[in-house]
Amino acid sequence: MTQPFQLPDFYVPYPARLNPHLEDARVHTKQWARALGMLEGSGVWEERDLDSHDYALLCSYTHPDCDGEALSLVTDWYVWVFFFDDHFLETYKRSQDRDGARAYLDRLAAFMPMDLADGFPEPTNPVEAGLADLWERTVPAMSAAWRERFSESTRNLLDESMWELANINIGRVANPLEYIEMRRKVGGAPWSAGLIEYVSAEVPARVARSRPLGVLRDSFSDAVHIRNDIFSYQREVTDEGELSNAVLVLETFLGCTTQEAADAANDLLTSRLQQFEQTALAELPQLFTDHAMDPREIAAVLAYTKGLQDWQSGGHEWHTVSSRYMNEHAKATAPLTLPFLPTGLGTTALDLGSVFTRRSMEMRRRSFTHVPYERTGPSVIPDIYMPFPLSLSPHLEHAREGSIAWARRMGLLEPQPGDPGSAIWNEERLRGYDFALCSAGIDPDATPEALLLNACWLTWGTYGDDYYPVVFAQSRNLSAAKATTARLVSMVPVDHSDQPVPVTAMERSLADLWVRTSRDMTAAVRAEFRATLVSMLESWVWEVENQILNRIPDPVDYAEMRRHTFGSHLTMYMCRLGHGGRGIPEEIYRSGTMRSLENAAADAACLMNDIFSYQKEVEVEGEVHNHVLVTRNFFDIGYPEALHICHALMTQRTEEFEHTAGSLLPVLYDDRKLDAGARAGIDAYVGELRDWLAGILNWHRGCRRYREEDLHRPGNGLSAGVRSPGFGMSAARISLPG
Repeated sequence: MTQPFQLPDFYVPYPARLNPHLEDARVHTKQWARALGMLEGSGVWEERDLDSHDYALLCSYTHPDCDGEALSLVTDWYVWVFFFDDHFLETYKRSQDRDGARAYLDRLAAFMPMDLADGFPEPTNPVEAGLADLWERTVPAMSAAWRERFSESTRNLLDESMWELANINIGRVANPLEYIEMRRKVGGAPWSAGLIEYVSAEVPARVARSRPLGVLRDSFSDAVHIRNDIFSYQREVTDEGELSNAVLVLETFLGCTTQEAADAANDLLTSRLQQFEQTALAELPQLFTDHAMDPREIAAVLAYTKGLQDWQSGGHEWHTVSSRYMNEHAKATAPLTLPFLPTGLGTTALDLGSVFTRRSMEMRRRSFTHVPYERTGPSVIPDIYMPFPLSLSPHLEHAREGSIAWARRMGLLEPQPGDPGSAIWNEERLRGYDFALCSAGIDPDATPEALLLNACWLTWGTYGDDYYPVVFAQSRNLSAAKATTARLVSMVPVDHSDQPVPVTAMERSLADLWVRTSRDMTAAVRAEFRATLVSMLESWVWEVENQILNRIPDPVDYAEMRRHTFGSHLTMYMCRLGHGGRGIPEEIYRSGTMRSLENAAADAACLMNDIFSYQKEVEVEGEVHNHVLVTRNFFDIGYPEALHICHALMTQRTEEFEHTAGSLLPVLYDDRKLDAGARAGIDAYVGELRDWLAGILNWHRGCRRYREEDLHRPGNGLSAGVRSPGFGMSAARISLPG
């Protein structure tokens, strides 16, 4: 059969190596699969299927340095997970039996007890029997923290198969951001990362959920999944009718040919691998310092990182030879050994042919060579899809005057002694920003006191977001940014008695807001709320570091960090508290459906903000953090084309929010057997998020922060030596197709 596209040149900088215990693993895993009932009579595989897929070869490539016993165990895990995938396809996807699929997946969680003494249910099929056997053989060597993480990734892998089933049921192709998020769960690469810990080294629990390790895991996962999607397009999309494929997602979203979509998917794969390298080289050393990690802990993290790297190269090599995928004309990794490089057992030659491909080099060059303060002209604002009606609080004027008075008392409107960078706002500018207007739209039913508090939070958060680039990025002082952040974090203790005395206006205002907002919270709720604040503060440091490096972020990393820098989690959490939904079970808020709902809303708002603020950020402030600029850089296209893509993505994220609220939440209600009170509470929260989106759009249209005449008026304080292009031209409005 003719391939639907020519395979691209992949970025695989390190060639694969083969574990010497390959044949032992092949013999062992076939015996194991047969004993568990996965071969003859299973209705899924015959012996020839297992032989042709050759998962022992996959594991020998992806784990080249482990001993024979570990290789056999890991190979059994991969046989199990691929058998599960094919079993689920044959039993539930083809028949679209949602009820049966839900019951099947729910039972599997019982085969992963945290304490083996709790035992297992009696297996009723090869998937259950295999999971029980593997869990019992694996977890004694690992800590309780690892068991929780690996169990979570396994449950995600199993549970989010329902998302794939739901999308097949309605013939829906996901948008790119939705797809990346969900593919990590159904694709299994985070699960593979857990097995890499088993084979190489378990990462210390105290840094396991840190940003650097999270980015290593996620960029690893995305690269694994996109590579798999490119190789499996023919089998999944053409033969099986699968809709969860990166090439198909880009083909649909961009409206391009299959070949163009495959090339774009490969570019995204390259970008994610370069993000992996950037994190390993730049962020890990800082992590070691920040957490005062000892040599044993550092060695474990480095061994894990090397294991992730080995998996990428080995996974690519396996895809080029496995009968499971289309791989005609696929290029294997090709080591080039130079005289000055070490050779012999245990050394890996660098694949210079892959490193120095024109496409990969050009992508890396573009990320670091942006010229700041480029002349952009006024931001072009397309027609924005907003299906939710706007309501405004009758207490707007109370919040407007009260928040300005509060900012004046806190010292945010005048330069502070010893802090020349604090001269960024004055009262006239703050009145033009009109954060009370935003509060009145996102929480129209709030009491006067709650609305004022919300407006003060928006005032403080935007002040900090303006302060960090001016004070730390322009001076290239990352250490000062970290020290300031540590002080701000200390202002929001779970126990109020631990709050230190504030010494700056920003500390004073945050300390005041923290006590006023959290005084009546339980310790658990206060800790959750605090986490949203800390994530926002730490994301500002991430922005400063990129500014110092003059690095335009990878598009996926930017989209995910933008939710934090925008304060989405903070304001959404306040919405939760405002509607009194704390009686809703926490597992509902942690469910994939609810996270998809919140992330879709957050991304729509972030894209909206970046479209409005393009001139302010790119021309006036010299920023590298803007969805439109990131899109321009990734695709190497102009502003109009990048704006069109961002506008389309914003629209589709809003439509996804509607789809999730209207179609997937009712399924969640039924699956979790929620009572009428819980359903009403979630519905109220969804209503708050609708208000949140409508209110944010109304504020962008009504405030004086992004229009050209506002950016260049005298005394603005934003421009860093940029020539003013003139006055009197408002942001243009156009209507883009699609």
